[in-house]
Amino acid sequence: METVSASATQIHRAIALLQRLTELFQQRRGQLAKRVGLTEQQWLVMEEIGTEHFMPSMFARSHESSAAAVSKVIRQLIDKGLISVSISESDGRQRHYDLTAQGKQVMNALRQRRQRAIDAIWAHLDKKQLTQFADVSEQLITAIEDYSQKET
Repeated sequence: METVSASATQIHRAIALLQRLTELFQQRRGQLAKRVGLTEQQWLVMEEIGTEHFMPSMFARSHESSAAAVSKVIRQLIDKGLISVSISESDGRQRHYDLTAQGKQVMNALRQRRQRAIDAIWAHLDKKQLTQFADVSEQLITAIEDYSQKET
């Protein structure tokens, strides 16, 4: 089977649409967070705390943020009563972060809102097209990661 290369026009259209899709995802994430009284950064921290493997320094590194910025978000979440911090029983130098009951309610509300949006937008798409979209997305991700790695 012969592969036909895309034209420059097709490529630029696809890039423009991907950029717009990315912007819409960011906008939508911001809307969801705002509806429950959070910023996107607060939501990210709470999601990570919910996994029970949260370490502020690792979070800062993996999200290309500063430790001070993460500490500020943690303080905001403590002030809102959404997370609690305790000293680790095994190592007094370590802190343990947990979602409070109110924090769990906020995260559940976020998950429910997100799931409603997924159901309304994604669930009705053609399965074959969705699979093709996922396959092409995976190929693009791999190609971009490979190219970026070669560039550095």
